[in-house]
Amino acid sequence: MAEVTRFPFVRHLRADASSHVLHYRGERLLRDGKGLAFWFFPMSSSIAEIPSDDREVSLVVHGRSADFQDVTVQGIVGYRVIDPKRLAERIDFTIDLRTGAHTKQPLEKISLMLAQLAHQHAWTYIATTAVRTILSEGYVRIREAVEKPLVSDESITDLGIVITSVRVSSVRPTAELEKALEAPAREKIQQASDEAAFARRALAVEKERAIRENELQNQIELARREEQLISQKGSNARKEATEKAAAEKIAGDAKAESIRVVEGAKVEVERSRIAVYEKLPPSVMIGMAAQELAGKLKSIDHLNIGESALGPMLQQLVEAGTKRLENGS
Repeated sequence: MAEVTRFPFVRHLRADASSHVLHYRGERLLRDGKGLAFWFFPMSSSIAEIPSDDREVSLVVHGRSADFQDVTVQGIVGYRVIDPKRLAERIDFTIDLRTGAHTKQPLEKISLMLAQLAHQHAWTYIATTAVRTILSEGYVRIREAVEKPLVSDESITDLGIVITSVRVSSVRPTAELEKALEAPAREKIQQASDEAAFARRALAVEKERAIRENELQNQIELARREEQLISQKGSNARKEATEKAAAEKIAGDAKAESIRVVEGAKVEVERSRIAVYEKLPPSVMIGMAAQELAGKLKSIDHLNIGESALGPMLQQLVEAGTKRLENGS
């Protein structure tokens, strides 16, 4: 909005850089341009201010699809003034010379016109298209259905306006229809979730089975190794017993051989003694026996020797002594 400063007989106007100002005195155009600032006499001046920046018009379309379903479309139509003079000739942009505000509502008129044209084109597309297609392709199709006719519309071009953009922000059915349409998708998502849950459970079961099989294999391996250990221990025990028995046999054989040698030596000694004794006369043998007997007796209280025994014994002793003497001489 232009800024107007009032003085007693003259006034000053300053417009924004995005506003195009047309200053008329009667039918004659005195000033024409953007962002002007000038003095003027209010009694003889008429001024129009046309915005030259990009503007947007909100678009809300309520339509019924080809299969009789209500659909609501929301979007925005953007435009820009490219010929301010032509637009000022078609729509009144005159401002109040006291406040700088438009005396009419020119921007509202432009917005209403563009909204009605866009609504018509969007409604035509909606009325000839099934609701599922509208919901799946509506963002692109509705924008094309609105933008192309508006860009080529001569009534808009004659106003000195150009369409800069058309955007569709929302395409929605009624709440009941939306729930009905979402039900299969939700069911599919739920099925996918259930399948994922089943897959996780199956994987968990498979892992548990693998763990149990691994534990069983470990137990089997431990049992096999324990069996090998027991077998090895038995083999070692048998080997130890065999070696011990062999060692004992060797020791027994050595001991038996030692005993045999010792006893054999004793037997040989005894045989030698016996052989010596066999060569001795009976009287010597009797003397030696008496000597040995006397050595083993501690004391003799009484000794009775009869004549029948003493006589021959003495005689044998005398003969034995005589023989020794003879041999000695």
